[in-house]
Amino acid sequence: MRHRPERTAGRPGPVVRHRRKDTDTVNSTWFRRFTTAAGDGPRLVCFPHAGGSATAFKDLARALPADFDVVCVQYPGRQDRYNEAPFTDLTALVEAVAGELARELAADRGRPYALFGHSMGALVAFETARLLARGELPGPQRLFLSGRGGPDTGGIPYHLYDDDDVLADVRRLGGTEQAMLEDPDILDLVLPALRADYRALGTYSWRGGEPLAAAVTVLTGDSDPMMTVQDAQTWRAHTTGDFAVEVFPGGHFYLFDQLERVAAAVTEGLLTEAAAS
Repeated sequence: MRHRPERTAGRPGPVVRHRRKDTDTVNSTWFRRFTTAAGDGPRLVCFPHAGGSATAFKDLARALPADFDVVCVQYPGRQDRYNEAPFTDLTALVEAVAGELARELAADRGRPYALFGHSMGALVAFETARLLARGELPGPQRLFLSGRGGPDTGGIPYHLYDDDDVLADVRRLGGTEQAMLEDPDILDLVLPALRADYRALGTYSWRGGEPLAAAVTVLTGDSDPMMTVQDAQTWRAHTTGDFAVEVFPGGHFYLFDQLERVAAAVTEGLLTEAAAS
């Protein structure tokens, strides 16, 4: 296993030019593309945080090189899938996502791909990669795991949180305009998905398993209240491939403020693996 030292992304990386028109595309029930057309280069599949939706990655999708095919997962129970019941069990969510993703991958077997997950999405991406590894399709070349420690860390009983506890935690982590959390109409729209996601996280249990062969890049903010830089290292045991930690200025939602630096780190990691394949 090759290990790279932690790297603090305190200096701007290379500017990633926007080369695509801003066009939202609905490709299926589960996946969204926020670019004019899918590029013919590597594919990046993005998994949002608890309570989040595919649009959380809209800006990142548009900041990445034009030939990347950036696919953003849309969980049930939010935005245009609001009328669908959200998953309250993480394993069931992973099985549903992996099944849909396998069909997408089977249609384009030769294209290298990576998974990017933030917070809860990091755990969903990791478990999705593990499930795909049991099938016949090639696995992801790299996982970008952001804003969360490894699957054997945490143990917070989120499933016991009431609405006040959930909202207090959302405020603590930031990333959501506080005024929105005070609007009863908006809360009616976002609370069902938040409740379900917190329950799924609280009832998740790591049962062990073989490490992945895919390379892993862990991304974290240096002042994230949910995890420390040391917590990022807990992912090391879950890969036999290349392992790296990227540290950015900011809190739990550092990636919104450090967009170009995150895009540069993802571009470097994905192109490195694609070139090696």
